[in-house]
Amino acid sequence: MTVRIGTRASKLALTQSQQAADQLAAVGGFPVELVRIKTEGDVRTGSLSQMGGTGVFVAALRDALLANECDVAVHSLKDLPTGAAPGLTIAATPKRADVRDALCARDGLKLADLPEGARVGTGSPRRAAQLRAARPDLDVVDIRGNVDTRLGRVPGLRGNIEDALVPGKSGDLDAVVLAAAGLERISRLDVVTEFFETDVMLPAPGQGSLAIECRTADAPGQAGSLEGSQDAQNTQNALAQALAALNDEDTRLAVTAERAVLARLEAGCAAPVGAYAYRKGSMLYLEAVVCAVDGSKTVREKKATDGLTEVGATLLGIEVAELLLAAGAADITDLAASR
Repeated sequence: MTVRIGTRASKLALTQSQQAADQLAAVGGFPVELVRIKTEGDVRTGSLSQMGGTGVFVAALRDALLANECDVAVHSLKDLPTGAAPGLTIAATPKRADVRDALCARDGLKLADLPEGARVGTGSPRRAAQLRAARPDLDVVDIRGNVDTRLGRVPGLRGNIEDALVPGKSGDLDAVVLAAAGLERISRLDVVTEFFETDVMLPAPGQGSLAIECRTADAPGQAGSLEGSQDAQNTQNALAQALAALNDEDTRLAVTAERAVLARLEAGCAAPVGAYAYRKGSMLYLEAVVCAVDGSKTVREKKATDGLTEVGATLLGIEVAELLLAAGAADITDLAASR
């Protein structure tokens, strides 16, 4: 029986979903196929911060899972709301890719080299706030579109289609900021002129990580509980085993801590919040930041734990969020923006 992999239809989503599908097939020994699902975030235009809440890129995928239109769904983890989805389980978080944000600028420029008033595009309030904090003189422009569309806004980048200047569509920006992981997955790292280290720009919670979600009954430890043909049960068990094999525990701990920060802050999709956790030896380290949208104020805290369990990671995230709140995070920005 074929395992159906639900995915958004963008180039990046299809690429990362196919990679996950190939890994599942290799481990589980079953055939796979991609099922393309159009989400609200793919249909609606305008600023992401005005779309009315987190989950605009995942709700339709989750509905398809619950309706048995696909067997698993592949998400960019940073797109997932922090609340539980009844009937669904994040069954695997594969090994994380590069967490950093990347500057893609004309003429090979780095952030420090951009001239005063340079126009830099991003659709992320988190990136925009940290850009303004680092370079208050920049003109940060809110943009939408897939990766190729965004890169097309910067003239001269390798791989761009050379069109006549069309303001708002092509060649009208000095730089854009995108996730390094996404650029790597579609083989466009050659356009990066600078990778931002986390002391300059903390990533979104879960950035660089995928989440493979399935119905709870199909999750590792639960599979085989449903009635059905022997072939169906065998496939269900093979899928559960493959999902368990793809899960990377260090990634799981890190993203659990980062998402716990968001959950405790009750932060919405438009809140400028960054968080990054990583395991080193017997410790899990976490750093998080909350910024004013205009970049004028930032609150940054960090902490570590030796509790290398999901409970320990969750508690670490909560503790860092409490430190942020105590330092005035709620006073410098609207944490509930677009929740």
